[in-house]
Amino acid sequence: MAEAWLLSTGMFLPRLGSPSAAAIAYGLKDKERFVASGVKTVKKKAVAAPRPPATTPHFDFEREAFANGHRWVAGVDEVGRGPLAGPVGVAAVILDPDDLPEGLNDSKVLLAPAREHLCEIIFAKALSVSVVFASVEEIDLFNIRGAALRAMTRAVAALSLRPHFALIDGRDLPDGLICPARPIIDGDALSMSIAAASIVAKTMRDALMRNLGLEYPQYGFGDHVGYATVAHRRALAQAGPCPYHRRSFRLEPQQE
Repeated sequence: MAEAWLLSTGMFLPRLGSPSAAAIAYGLKDKERFVASGVKTVKKKAVAAPRPPATTPHFDFEREAFANGHRWVAGVDEVGRGPLAGPVGVAAVILDPDDLPEGLNDSKVLLAPAREHLCEIIFAKALSVSVVFASVEEIDLFNIRGAALRAMTRAVAALSLRPHFALIDGRDLPDGLICPARPIIDGDALSMSIAAASIVAKTMRDALMRNLGLEYPQYGFGDHVGYATVAHRRALAQAGPCPYHRRSFRLEPQQE
């Protein structure tokens, strides 16, 4: 089971699925480990019912990159753009083409138990995994899009196995990537590598927010992981923001 030290707090992270799980990066098959930097909290937006995937994620994008001479191909995805509190989490994953996990899908269509189970499998099977967070301060300074893109660049660089190519979820390519990359809209529903990254990012960020909920129980972070639920808005009205709330985010009048 994964273990790591969270450098910014000194908190020991005993297991991947625990409330205190945080930024972890795995090496090649020997599971070389290190802690990625930039841990802080992000918020998450009110989530509608999960959308049914148009298709099951496949490995065609990765195979196309292999055919073009790229040996190590990373999938990259983020989670936590919409919340009122907490960091944006970004994961990068290089899957082993000879040992692909079964059941990968967009994290938004998976129930939490299935997502957490798959996250464990991804850490066990993948050639390299990294997780980084864009802090609330970074979000407020660079805006949510800029902070997410900056974190994507760090996540790719944090992989212990240097990628030759990256598949990025969305329409934007981050600046400063260490390898060529391709943006894929709805990539978490199309690419197995991006789907794996979405599962890891979601699982690790949710664990971080549950941990913050122990420190700030009045906000209920363990229930809504920072998103603008009725209970979260009510707690904000009563207690005001904590250090992990995004100051640049404002509730719409109908949300207040």
